[in-house]
Formats: sequence, C-alpha cells, structure tokens
Amino acid sequence: MEWSDQAAAEAARNGNSLAFRALVERHSRGVFRLAFRMCGDEQDAEDMVQETFLRAYRQLRQFDGRSAFGTWLHRICVNCCLDLLRSKKSRRESKPALEEGERHWLDTVAAPAPNPERLAESSQIAAMLAPALRELSDMERTAFVLRHYEGCEIAEIARTLGVQHNAAKHSVFRAVQKLRRALEPVWGAAR
Repeated sequence: MEWSDQAAAEAARNGNSLAFRALVERHSRGVFRLAFRMCGDEQDAEDMVQETFLRAYRQLRQFDGRSAFGTWLHRICVNCCLDLLRSKKSRRESKPALEEGERHWLDTVAAPAPNPERLAESSQIAAMLAPALRELSDMERTAFVLRHYEGCEIAEIARTLGVQHNAAKHSVFRAVQKLRRALEPVWGAAR
C-alpha cells in the first residue's frame, strides 16, 4: 500500500507498524544525508538516523500535521545531531589531525576534477572545510547544511530550527562569511 506521509503518520499513531516502516523507508536516506553533513562521520550519522526514528516513534503523537512530516523529522534529526556534537565538544580537549571518518567525508565533499591542478585545489579546500565547519556555532552549521547541502528555503530552515525567519537568514549569512574567511587562503589563490 502506498501511504502519504500524513496517512502513514496517522496509521502509525494507531499502532500500524507497516505505516511507520513506510515512513522510515521513505525518509531514512534524507535523514542520513543531513546527519552525515552535520556530524561529518558515517558511523555517527548512522547512529543519528536510528536515534531520530526512535525519537520520532516515541513522539509520534506530537506530530500534528501543521508542517510536513519531513520537516518535523529533520528537526528531530537536527536536535539529535546537536546533542551529539555538544557532547563530543565537551569531551574533546583538542582534536588532532583529521580522523578516518572525516577523511571519508572530505572525499565526498571534494568533487573529482578533470585536471590535476583542479583536483589539488579541491582537496585543499576540502581539507580546510571540515575544520572550518566545526568552528561554526551549532546554529550556523545547521543553517548552512540545511541551506547549501539540503537545499532548504530560509522559511523551512527557520521552522526546523524553531527561530524567526531573519534569525535563520542571518545564521546562514554568518556561516557563509566565516567559511569564506577560513577558505580565503586557498579560495583566493585559486581565482
């Protein structure tokens, strides 16, 4: 049976496990993409997908349908990722060179290029991007990822973050400005 998100959520609230499974299958890839871009680590992203759907299942009665199910799920995923990032930040004193998970993430960020110069430039930018993203505030990083990786409109970012439209817009703007400054040594030299 083909479920709409709204119908599947309603059926899942009434105990239909197949309906919830349909929601998981429909949204798990997008939730993983968001978690991966926020966390920068494949294993953490997989954990965040599980945590997101676990929280969604527990909070399904709170989904009132005023927003799209995907937006509601993105908000849960963002909260899960922010919780993880905060706990990691509080445990970490100083981060050494790139870890294996970050290298994998950077490989996906730096698109392969047809010539060696472009490839070297891309890998330099990618090597600087991961630490620069970690330096952004949680709000800025989340807003940037939602806007530039997920393609969300500012209004949807505002709803997902639970902030006013202008606050979401400023968070994206500040993130872009900070990333430009961080990437200026490579980006400026490449132009």
